[in-house]
Amino acid sequence: MPAPARPVLLTGASGALGRQIAHGLGALGFPLRLTDVAPFPDPLPSGATFTAADLNDGVAILRLAEGCGTILHFGAVSVDRPFEEVIGPNIRGLYHIYEAARRERARVVFASSNHAIGFHERTEKLDDECSLLPDSYYGLSKAYGELMGRLYWHKHGVESVLVRIGSCFPEPTDARMLSTWLSYGDLVRLVERAVLADRTGCIVIWGASNNSRSFWGRDGREVIGWAPQDSADVFAPKLAGKTSGNKVAERYQGGMYAANEYSRPEDASCDASRYGG
Repeated sequence: MPAPARPVLLTGASGALGRQIAHGLGALGFPLRLTDVAPFPDPLPSGATFTAADLNDGVAILRLAEGCGTILHFGAVSVDRPFEEVIGPNIRGLYHIYEAARRERARVVFASSNHAIGFHERTEKLDDECSLLPDSYYGLSKAYGELMGRLYWHKHGVESVLVRIGSCFPEPTDARMLSTWLSYGDLVRLVERAVLADRTGCIVIWGASNNSRSFWGRDGREVIGWAPQDSADVFAPKLAGKTSGNKVAERYQGGMYAANEYSRPEDASCDASRYGG
């Protein structure tokens, strides 16, 4: 398929996933504008530009988004951190992204996370309409981001592809990732399809490869025509018994993010059905 006519803005371009997306889409001829607070550590893809910017700087984000047809929003605090570290880039910065998308009539591809639903138990099989049960301030910011996407869709018609990324690494490293792993190749193909789809509305897609142990089922992937090609299953023989040893982490889909600073009794019940899950 041809590359998009309008530029694509990628935030968080210097991070591990941003670099994969930048190089993958650049090789396909996508017109890319890359941005991050940190310098881009690699040679720029052909035709791409890089501008250092802080997500807290709304004016800078508006300028970068001028004329863009899609904003790939992968910039944020990307791990479990205290609230005060999360609130700026992940909350205020997200608002700046959606205001830019509203002004430019651009689609947003939002890097959400499995940590937005991390307090669902591993025995549950979730679909895209499950309740948001964040497991950390990071997960809370991703749940907020999904709600922001829905607000801007219903109020302004801004399209969003909300990708609940599982564990995106070169390969899975423990038993939990046999359920949550997303290969770099599947990530790039997902983002490519999210940019090129004719219409998306506001949809959720589980960002995971074709893993037979997946916690997740139905989502909006058919809307963009994406199907994962890779699978964590080939790593099962060496990882099936590699667990954290933490009872809380092994109970919940969010793993150690759910266990961090957990102060309830380990066997306490939290009935997700009370919240629509």
